[in-house]
Amino acid sequence: MFIFSKELKSTLELIIIPMKIEVPYGVNEILEAEIPDINLVGIVRPNEVESKDGLAEIRESLDNPIDSPNLVDFLKGSENPVFILNDGTRPTPSSRVLEVLSQRINMSFPKYLIATGAHRAPTEDEYLFIFGRFYDMLRGRVHAHDSRKDRTVYLGDSKNGTEMWINEIAVDADRLVIITSVEPHYFAGYTGGRKSILPGVASFDTIEQNHKLAMRKEAQSLALDGNPVNEDMIDALKVLKDKDIFAIQIVLDRHHNIYKVASGNLTSSFKKAVTWAKEVFSVDVGEKVDSVISVAPYPMDVDLYQSQKAMDNAKWALKEGGKLILVSKCRDGIGHDTFYKQLSMSDDPSVILENLKNEYQLGFHKTAKLAEVALWADLWAVTDLDPGTLSKANIRPFDSLQAAVDAVLQWKEDASILVLMNGSVTVPRVD
Repeated sequence: MFIFSKELKSTLELIIIPMKIEVPYGVNEILEAEIPDINLVGIVRPNEVESKDGLAEIRESLDNPIDSPNLVDFLKGSENPVFILNDGTRPTPSSRVLEVLSQRINMSFPKYLIATGAHRAPTEDEYLFIFGRFYDMLRGRVHAHDSRKDRTVYLGDSKNGTEMWINEIAVDADRLVIITSVEPHYFAGYTGGRKSILPGVASFDTIEQNHKLAMRKEAQSLALDGNPVNEDMIDALKVLKDKDIFAIQIVLDRHHNIYKVASGNLTSSFKKAVTWAKEVFSVDVGEKVDSVISVAPYPMDVDLYQSQKAMDNAKWALKEGGKLILVSKCRDGIGHDTFYKQLSMSDDPSVILENLKNEYQLGFHKTAKLAEVALWADLWAVTDLDPGTLSKANIRPFDSLQAAVDAVLQWKEDASILVLMNGSVTVPRVD
């Protein structure tokens, strides 16, 4: 805490210069706010790294696969190859990978399965983001996984008891090619790798069984060893040990350019990509602050359900009793009825957490993560959601970023404020 004498404070007020910040909002909007420079302790983005030609990185990775034959040899003799791609809520530059692959293989031969997990199918704009110029040519061979309706095949159980029901399209494939990206994930440790299968193309029941483990405190961002969600995913995937899988795993830089690419064996390439993801997304912020403004940028701003990730990451930089401010357009609204229903059942987060113990349903894990933070901090938000809807969920709504900043300064004149420009994937670290 800063302590000023009356005379010193008066002098400082004469020289304090408000700093104007601009944060992304939606597809191409910008929100602005002025924060006194004495309060603004930092604007945090993923670490700056040296990125080269993205297409060259993809080509080099494909030419030097890890623990695997190259992709062309991998696909030789295949009669039913299936490519699994991330959905539109991920920043994965799948279209750039397809650009390189089009120079090596017949793109119209494989089927393309979108790993939606329990999410909705992509919109037309999202399909264009995923496939780029290839969408018109491939749209007849594309299927978005529907975890509730698609035919799935039972392959066995994990040690934890998770029943592995996987989309029939993936099970029937004689080769699987996974295109994904690796960045921090608030309860699986990291995205990528095994997540393209579970939850990517798993049944709703399978996803629900696995995600129940996210209720445990060990399920945290950057954590793999000892993380029950990750360990269950890895164990569950052992039932696919006889399935030929080639993975292309991308790590983006802070500008969403391709930083590094690891290809080949699913597990080996994932481990390599994790080391690069940590270089980019784990950021030392020095010390905890009174308020964190955490931005969920497009496409992670699809709804409150997905934007929760930006709130969870922000907690690592926030002091007890602080103010956590989410900035997210929430283009599709809340995103999950079960998540919202539980979050709005009580104005006491301890009661919410107690209710969640009775019976698990998918979405409860996100409710639990938010309620855990609400036990020791205030949750605020700047969104396009109805203010009454947010208030019922125990999140204080603001109609502008400036209004939220002003409320922080009214609460505490010398409040320290940190801005996470990409809170969905940036994990603050206090060493």
